[in-house]
Amino acid sequence: MDIIPFLDRVGEAPAAAIFGLLTGLIFGVAAQRSRFCLRAATVEFARGAMGDKVAVWLLTFSTALFWVQAASLAGLMRPEDARMLAVPGSWSGAIVGGLLFGAGMVLARGCSGRLLVLAATGNLRSVVSGLIFAVVAQMSLAGWLSPLRDRIAGLWVTEGGQNVNLLTAAGLPQWGGVALGVGIAALALELARRNRIGPARLIFASGVGFSVAVGYWLTFSLAQVAFDPVTVESVTFTGPSAETLMFTLERDPVLGFDIGLVPGVFLGAFLAAWWAGDLKFQGFENEVNMRKAMTGAAMMGFGGMLAGGCAIGAGVTGGSIFAATAWTALFCMWIGAMLTDLLVDQRAAAAAA
Repeated sequence: MDIIPFLDRVGEAPAAAIFGLLTGLIFGVAAQRSRFCLRAATVEFARGAMGDKVAVWLLTFSTALFWVQAASLAGLMRPEDARMLAVPGSWSGAIVGGLLFGAGMVLARGCSGRLLVLAATGNLRSVVSGLIFAVVAQMSLAGWLSPLRDRIAGLWVTEGGQNVNLLTAAGLPQWGGVALGVGIAALALELARRNRIGPARLIFASGVGFSVAVGYWLTFSLAQVAFDPVTVESVTFTGPSAETLMFTLERDPVLGFDIGLVPGVFLGAFLAAWWAGDLKFQGFENEVNMRKAMTGAAMMGFGGMLAGGCAIGAGVTGGSIFAATAWTALFCMWIGAMLTDLLVDQRAAAAAA
């Protein structure tokens, strides 16, 4: 695809923002219709079930894995150029941040991406939690919490000035990623069959993963022809949420992929919910839930920035290029979420019974 005429017409920075907007639209529509949510999948798994939520998450993850690796084989992107692989990764950040993020998303009743999607449908709880998440993420990036983040992240980092590519480290061929994606997709489809998930929801779940490949392809294409350096990246919400917040506060804001992504997700989710008749104002049920949600949002803001990405950014986007610290963060998110569900939600339910 020749994007040079498009760049000449709109400019590089606006083009990057438009690419982010398009990627976000795909993600927002697909995530709203599929009800994709890592928190829901981990809670379901922690309670001994392999139901529809686990099936949807596995299908999303496998779709991202398949299309990103297929794009790499076809020469449409190079995983080693992606930001998460091109810079050193933090093992300590992935472990501590992943645990914090996993616990936080259970308390907040949704990961950062899910909160953004729900906010677009009228969920005021998600609006409040999302704002807290963005503020704490910005504090962790360049504010009061940044020294603590740097200290923890610096405890144990990858060697060689870049992250570890698990495919390369394991000595697997390039097509190994595609094969793994097909295998996980087969498992997801079998779970979908058992749980009688309709084809529409499966298509939208695949759309969430496909949006990750679209983001990588668009930013890689832009990076090949742009005059100024362009980061090869895709769907994530920790950094973009913080940057979008600052974009609204600065006098001379700078456009980029991240600035288009968050509004794109919001708009896509809103349009999907409006079309399906799912728009509905909702608030906090009580003071206890409000306190848990606000605490969880703060934990996700710091944990996501420390881990190098959120449940989407590390768990799916980073996982699809086999960044080792992203897989570590994803594993720790599952552990943190399951432990929090066991120690907080299940215990509260047992006490109330």
